[in-house]
This record gives sequence, C-alpha cells and structure tokens, in this order.
Amino acid sequence: MLRRHEPLPVLLSVLSVLGLLSAACAAGGGGSAQRGEDDTARTVVDVAHVPSLLFAPLYLADAKGYFRQEGIDVRMRKVKAGQDVAPLAAYGEVDMVAAGFSAALFDGVSEGLKVKVAASMGASTGEKPSPTALEVSRSLKRSGEVEKPSDLRGRRVAVAGGAGSAGGYQLDVILRKSGLTLKDVKVVDVPFTGMRAALAEGRTDAALSPAPFTTAMERADVADQLAVPPEGTVATGLIAGQDFVPRPVAQQFLTALRKGAADLQGDGRTSRANLTILARATGQDTGLLRRTPAYRWDPGLRTDTRQLSKQQTAYREAGLLSGRHVPVDDLLP
Repeated sequence: MLRRHEPLPVLLSVLSVLGLLSAACAAGGGGSAQRGEDDTARTVVDVAHVPSLLFAPLYLADAKGYFRQEGIDVRMRKVKAGQDVAPLAAYGEVDMVAAGFSAALFDGVSEGLKVKVAASMGASTGEKPSPTALEVSRSLKRSGEVEKPSDLRGRRVAVAGGAGSAGGYQLDVILRKSGLTLKDVKVVDVPFTGMRAALAEGRTDAALSPAPFTTAMERADVADQLAVPPEGTVATGLIAGQDFVPRPVAQQFLTALRKGAADLQGDGRTSRANLTILARATGQDTGLLRRTPAYRWDPGLRTDTRQLSKQQTAYREAGLLSGRHVPVDDLLP
C-alpha cells in the first residue's frame, strides 16, 4: 500500500541531515565570501547533491573551473538518494540542492516551504538502452512470467526513496503506458546500491534504477531492461532557497552550470575527458560509464514545467499528497 507523505517524519529525517552538515556549513555557508588560492575574493555556494550522472553539468562546471570564472567557490555536500532534502535549502543550511523532486517537495511548498526549482537536469531519451530503466529480474524474464510492464501487476518493484520519490514518478509514467499506475504494484524502498542484490535474491521482482546501476546489474546477469521512461521525462533538478534566488550569485551559479550543460551536447555526452570527470564525481568506474547510455540535458537547463505538473498529478492520484494543489508558478523563481 502506498503511504501518503507526512510532514513530521520528513522534518525529522531532514534534521538528521542538518546534523551531518552543520559542522561543515558553520564555517561559512549561505553564499559567504572568502578568498581563493589566487587571493581573489569569491563567494562560497554550498550545494547538497546526490552523486548521480543526472547532475553531470554540476560536476563539469566545478571541475572545469566555470564556477571559479564566475567568482564562486562551490562546496559539495553528499546526501542520500531518495532523501527529502529540499528543506536544507529552505533553512539556509545549503544554497542549492541537486536531487530528485519528490512528493515531499510539493507538500512542503503547499505548507510554506520556501524553495524554488531553479533548473531541470538529466532527461530520459526514450530509447533503449536507456540510462534510467525499469529492470526486471532476469529469471522472471526468461521464464516468461514478466514480459511487459503490465505483467508487474501486484508484484514488488524497488524504487529508491519509495513511491513518493523522483523514481516513483518515473515508474508511474512507464506503468501508465501499459495501463497500470503506482497503485497496481507493490513499491518497496531499496537504495540504488542494494537493487542488484535485491533482484538476485528474489526480494524484489523489478527495480527502477538510473545509470550506471542499470548497466552494472545487466552485466552481472541479474536483470534485463523491461521498459524505459518516455522521451523527455525529467524528475530531478536544482532546488534553491527562496532567499538565495534573487541574489546575483544565484544567476552567476546558473551561468556556470549552463556552461557545463553545453559541454554535454552531442558527442560531449560520451567524451573521454567528461567521463573521467564524472567517474571521479560519482565514484564510478570510467570503463563502466563508457558503456552506459547517456542522459540528455537542455542547454539552458530550463525548468520543465510540464513535467512538474505531471509529477504532482501522479503523486496526487496515488494518494501520496496531503497538502493543497501547488500551482507550478509557485515553484518557479
């Protein structure tokens, strides 16, 4: 059964993240100024992120010095996938959050959470092989028990963060093409790093996973791609604190970020130099990334308002939202 987002547990989980980040941020977050190694005054921007290829523009902009060119020193703070971390930006513990959009984001804004969606990130190509895919246990596929998404009715599907996470929305758009919705499957919360084992051990029948975890489980003879999100599906991006958005440094940050996105157009998505940077940023093997399908990024990283609207509708229909409907314009800077 799907569980509706409840504000109190979300705040408690956020407080635990705040505890992990507070010591690091106490030295100067929230766009504080400091001097770089070249004695040039720069503004510090703290960014919480879930290490993922979805946020490739962020890692390229950092490694290639685009942020420094804009007078910014970026401090990266890792958080867990599927975690509700938007409040980190709202409370000023960090300036930006690169993560998936969740049911908690919509409920939070409906309850007064002061954040804005500043950019959309990696989009699905809609083609196989796809960087994000619904993977099915290879044993179920070979036995003929699961040959198409509609065969998952009543079965367990692993999604990092559960049904109310960004992955939950991606799963929903895949299922809808086969006449199902989130309510027709048993969504289980499994981190990306645990999905391969969960499939191999029969603890779940399928898993919605991003690259390069999809590639790894396929190469391990554990799973096969069953279906992929439609072209243009976006469920992740950059969330900024409302007080940070109007500051000049926010626009400078986005300018640098767009340079990173420009480097990922065409052959840039798979260039050796870029993959080396991304492997270091995500902790993945460069060879594995070379075999992994790439996402697509809008050069301007424009917020996809249509996808945000569809995502909120999916959560609402699944019974995952308790707050009022949030007009998309309320989410924009």
